[in-house]
Amino acid sequence: MSHPAHAMPDSVHAPAEPRVLDRREGPYGEVVLRQRGAHFEIIANGCFLMDTSDGRSERLLVDAALAELGAGRTSASVLIGGLGVGFSLVRAAEEARWGRITVVEREAAVIDWHRDGPLSAVSGAALADPRTEVVAADLVAYVREGAGPRVFDALCLDIDNGPDWTVTEDNGGLYSPAGLAACRERLTPGGVLAVWSAQPSAAFEDALRNAGFTGVRTEEIPVVRGVPDVVHLARKGA
Repeated sequence: MSHPAHAMPDSVHAPAEPRVLDRREGPYGEVVLRQRGAHFEIIANGCFLMDTSDGRSERLLVDAALAELGAGRTSASVLIGGLGVGFSLVRAAEEARWGRITVVEREAAVIDWHRDGPLSAVSGAALADPRTEVVAADLVAYVREGAGPRVFDALCLDIDNGPDWTVTEDNGGLYSPAGLAACRERLTPGGVLAVWSAQPSAAFEDALRNAGFTGVRTEEIPVVRGVPDVVHLARKGA
């Protein structure tokens, strides 16, 4: 997610008045697309999630995973968890080393906004890339049971405000021992798990190590105020 205000209540996020472009009720609650000046915002159940004002976090999520794989891994496959405003997908499509790009998004409205709506201006070219596949599914279920035998060289996950601050209660299962074990099963030997968070989490680093991941580290992204955004990185043993 793009989180310049760390998912603060949208009423204090910016002074300009937003304009609602679409509002939908889905299985996970209300999701809203708004425009504020030149930027778009996604609001879920009244909570500001992300906008198009600053995509550094999403780009780093993908770049850090690719760098962790190393230059020797070419035609690599990546699973991006959460389409969001599209920055992670766009970054992946810009890199020739990704041979297969799979995006899992559970909100049908978000997919529609990218395919036929205002967010197509951000992601249209990346969605048209023949390497790109969009899967309409809940990421937690997909990782645990929906991917069948498919494995990936990298999992880049950005569906919450971090392991300690989930958008919906069910998402917590992704960061549990069983969820992290499922992530390991979805990775090739030496594959990389990258998880975005609005704040560092020493407890999550411990959970990654306890789940059998190696090379656990946290990369920071400076923000305007408050603690840095981070990307948690970990590897599956070769």
